Amino acid sequence: MEEPKINPYAALAVGVIAVSASAIFVKLSTAPSGVIAFYRLFFSVLFMLPLFLTKHVSELRLITKKDWLFSAIAGILLAFHFILWFESLNYTSVASSTVLVTLQPLFAFVGTYIFFKEKLSSTAIISGIIAVAGSVVISWGDFQISGTALIGDALALIACALVTAYLLLGQDVRKRLSLITYTFVVYFMSSVTLLIYTLAVNQPLFPYPSKDWIYFILLALIPTLLGHTLFNWSLKWLSTSSISMAILFEPVGAAILAYFLLDEFVIWTQLVGGGIVIGGILLFVIDERKRLKLNNSVKEQ
Repeated sequence: MEEPKINPYAALAVGVIAVSASAIFVKLSTAPSGVIAFYRLFFSVLFMLPLFLTKHVSELRLITKKDWLFSAIAGILLAFHFILWFESLNYTSVASSTVLVTLQPLFAFVGTYIFFKEKLSSTAIISGIIAVAGSVVISWGDFQISGTALIGDALALIACALVTAYLLLGQDVRKRLSLITYTFVVYFMSSVTLLIYTLAVNQPLFPYPSKDWIYFILLALIPTLLGHTLFNWSLKWLSTSSISMAILFEPVGAAILAYFLLDEFVIWTQLVGGGIVIGGILLFVIDERKRLKLNNSVKEQ
């Protein structure tokens, strides 16, 4: 495998910062969850179309039936991830929703072990347990506030499982397809899925205030094209578990933005729970770096 021109961890950091703005744009929009998700992916496809047609369209002939199937399933999973996550924001706070929806290591640990035979160290398992404990503290605090907040937490957790499955499929397909081709195909499949969904549940695609259209476009440009595309690019060099752990930093940025832009205050259970989750992240990252250094040293010998 060739060496990356950009440090994958640096790209991952930029991606996390970009996706932190996602929940804010969704909260500010007045459109239904399915409509917001559709336009987010639809505009993403439109913005990618010129580059795809001029430089990557010929690659479609090289895609195997298996990769078409995996890409289609990944697109469907991504579509319902957005629907459920955006819906969760109608019930619970930005801080709680973003912490829970990015709690992907719980699912990534199991998925990478089953499908890619990636070994998990005892430290990685412990870090996952710590992250779960943090999410329990957050959910308990939300339940004290209201039952509807707990509904939002549950929706966010299901959305988390879906996006992890989406990343696991991408980890396999990205080894054979270029970033632009894979991302375009997945976003296109996701857009079609979301269009069918919005029509099936009678969510109107228009009209909406001009501010909503600005939020739709910003969702496409910043969290999607910048954030998620960087995640997809990183999949070629980093494991799904590593990416999932890094994405857990998203709630920090989202909570800060929500405080200043939406006047959302962080309660003590969110603060403590979020701190525990981040502690789990740091433990995993340190262990992952030690493991990579050990593997590299063994290869060099």
